[in-house]
Amino acid sequence: MKKTKFGITKNGELAGRYRLENKAGLVVEVSDFGALVLAIRVPDRFGEIRDVVLGFDSLEEYYDTRTGFGAYVGRNCNRIADARVVIEGVEYWLDANNGVHNIHSGNDRSHTKSYEAAVGEREEARFVEFTRTSPHMEQGFPGNLEQKIRYTLTENNEFIIDYVMVSDRTTVVNPTNHSYFNLSGHNRGNVLQHELEVYSDGFLLTSKSLIPTGEIATVEGTPMDFRRKKMVGEDINADYLPLQMAGGYDHNYVFANDGQLKKMAKLHSPESGISMEVYSDLCGLQLCSASFLKDIKGKNGAVYQGSAGLCLETQFYPNACKEPTFPSSILTAGKVFRSRTIYRFLTE
Repeated sequence: MKKTKFGITKNGELAGRYRLENKAGLVVEVSDFGALVLAIRVPDRFGEIRDVVLGFDSLEEYYDTRTGFGAYVGRNCNRIADARVVIEGVEYWLDANNGVHNIHSGNDRSHTKSYEAAVGEREEARFVEFTRTSPHMEQGFPGNLEQKIRYTLTENNEFIIDYVMVSDRTTVVNPTNHSYFNLSGHNRGNVLQHELEVYSDGFLLTSKSLIPTGEIATVEGTPMDFRRKKMVGEDINADYLPLQMAGGYDHNYVFANDGQLKKMAKLHSPESGISMEVYSDLCGLQLCSASFLKDIKGKNGAVYQGSAGLCLETQFYPNACKEPTFPSSILTAGKVFRSRTIYRFLTE
């Protein structure tokens, strides 16, 4: 466990960079600024170390809300229709930062806040836990929300994200991590040749604004079907309306809302031999092919273009705080929200 200086925030606060490393040589670097994931370095089949997440060199660049590289996204990730939500009969207005809708809780993003940090070790695993209370009406949501985000690296090459949250008023809680993965290396072109599996039979249909309609469509016979391994880019340009509306993949796959940890996806780079499995106890997985990236100056001199990375975001469904047919992301006052996501790395 090592801590170094990362930079100075706009509020003049000193931000730290925390390095977790296991015996296999896998390294995860995170920060108490934004609870950001800054780097994940994985040995490939040749023994070369590759940083497999997109990012920036400096703290200042992480204020960018367009990309959200490595971001902890809270209180609510993804979209809320019409930038408003009704909770216990009270209407709350949010930032309309995605047309007339709200995305990733608006302009006052969680990844630009400073968090208290605590480090520790348990059962041959090292962790950093970030805590912060989001005050009542921050981002437009009610309640003082106590947030704990714990990042753990195990000797089994598991990068574990644990969320524990509680609010003094009923509110919306739907967190995720917004890392963009390129298992060939963050500076190695795009991920269209990566092989992907998503173990879901259905995905959410949306409007042109990518707001779910409430309908679940089967993946059978469509370009959305990743139940068997195929390249990310194999069908990405297919003549298929959901893909055309999103400009590639930006869709939520559905899973059982049973609170059980389940394997959702697997991503593999044939070039590096690095694979990543995704597990979560939540009911949704947002697959985003990041086709919108263009000329983004990233870390170590990299320039990121379309599909330079792939997001696999575990979460409740988009608009889950409003759509009555979806598992709800409304957290009752005093009730504790707990969730776990695991990204497990292998070399094949």
